[in-house]
Amino acid sequence: GKFKNDLAKQETKILNFDFYIFNLIDTPGHSDFSYEVSRALTAVEGAILLVDVTKGIQAQTLSNFRVAQKAGLKIIGAVNKIDLNPPHLEKTIASLANLLKVSPQEIFRVSGKTGAGVEDLLEAVVEKVPPPKDSAESQALIFDSLYDDHKGILAFIRNFGRPINPNEDIYLLASQNKVKLKEIGYFVPELKSSNAILPGEMGYLATGLKEPGLIRIGDTISNNPKTSPLPGYRDPSPVVFISFYPTGRSKFEDMKSGFAKLKLTDSALSIEPEANDALGRGLKIGFLGQLHFEIISSRLESEFNIEFLTSFPSVAYRIKEGEKDYLIKQPQDFPLKPDKVFQPMIKIEVLAPAEYLSQVVNLKNVFDLEVLEIENLGENIIVHGQMPLSELIRDFDDQLKSVSQGFASFSYEISGEEEAEVEKLEILVAGDVVPALTRIVAKKDLEREARKSVEKLKELLPKQQFTQAIQASSGSRIIARETIAAMKKLLGNFGKTGGDRTRKMKLWKKQQRGKARLQESGRVDVPITVFREILKK
Repeated sequence: GKFKNDLAKQETKILNFDFYIFNLIDTPGHSDFSYEVSRALTAVEGAILLVDVTKGIQAQTLSNFRVAQKAGLKIIGAVNKIDLNPPHLEKTIASLANLLKVSPQEIFRVSGKTGAGVEDLLEAVVEKVPPPKDSAESQALIFDSLYDDHKGILAFIRNFGRPINPNEDIYLLASQNKVKLKEIGYFVPELKSSNAILPGEMGYLATGLKEPGLIRIGDTISNNPKTSPLPGYRDPSPVVFISFYPTGRSKFEDMKSGFAKLKLTDSALSIEPEANDALGRGLKIGFLGQLHFEIISSRLESEFNIEFLTSFPSVAYRIKEGEKDYLIKQPQDFPLKPDKVFQPMIKIEVLAPAEYLSQVVNLKNVFDLEVLEIENLGENIIVHGQMPLSELIRDFDDQLKSVSQGFASFSYEISGEEEAEVEKLEILVAGDVVPALTRIVAKKDLEREARKSVEKLKELLPKQQFTQAIQASSGSRIIARETIAAMKKLLGNFGKTGGDRTRKMKLWKKQQRGKARLQESGRVDVPITVFREILKK
């Protein structure tokens, strides 16, 4: 029959609809996965721009729409969850029609729950989305992957060239690796083996590979190593780095094994071992963004039953010192006096109802946000701006939701780098640096963050038999300080109790000398409960 393709990603299914086969890819809707979205859109001819009518058009709706437009796809608009009889249904339809430059009558109304309107939408796909083009070259695009204990890594592909057969040798063009296929097949929606994947079809290739990083999203597969790769491939690079330390009954080796398995189908993850005195052995993990971190940490907990503690998130800074030019991903590695520091920057778009314009713009006073343009969409506005990535991961999402009562959303993309005014903030307890609490902080925020840190530690740390100094420093400067007084040991009231007053005075002086010795050699082990409280978002 004739082949049709429709977009979206995460789930991939084939649906029979009379004489047509629909290959459906459900795309993630967040900026962290913009590269995966762009690759998925390359694998199809058309897209259904599906808007949740209870939420309306989000910033990522606009972002994905532009990517689909750029890819030259036929875009069909639809609103979902009409069974809820939402009050803003007509308003959402009008907004979507305006975005797509079509009449509101051309926007489909569907319910995933009841199935209402779905058949009409599928008929529109058959009518409006063009069939796949023929290609003489042997080319298939990897748009996703999955790990199977028996079959190794399964590459989810869209075939743009000649039929692909089982047991043949194929080449992964980005890594120039040769693979003998173990099995090929379709998604119906469960995996079903087949004797061929025809031109225009989507399917899976069981590679037998068990090494992460060989199967890469966006790579081209061919039976000829000299075939021209499909355009647009790049290695997605981690931009946010967070340290993980096992806690409770969890062991380091179990955590390491869990991350290794997660990396089998997520080559964007970077994993490096690290250790510090307070928390022991851990792993520095690189992510595509904050949501990527939240998804992976949730999977580590639920799929592998690992308990863990995470550090403050950080970004990679580029350091220039004389002739040296290098990246640092750990705050502890930040040099004392670098010549220049460069940080990753993002372009950001915030979509919000027009009545929240001033609240959104005022976030520039909290974050290092430069507002470049304000676009009026009638009832909504888009604030275009740029800011350091480090500011975004600091707490931007929560603050934006707070000032807009949850109605604002944002999308972003990495836009390059700029020179940064930042310093290393270290926390000392009883004279010792606590590496797990070291951060890179904007100079303008240094005093505020230093004060906040020492006050929080004073509140949380248990008393010792000696006075504890809590200090926040940058280089050789002490920026903030708090003191926790020593525990008191009362010997009783000299005037009202029996016993030899002279003997009690000697004992009291001996205790004072002991405290002085403790003060000189006193080392404080920060309890794990304190770390958990300090490091939580």
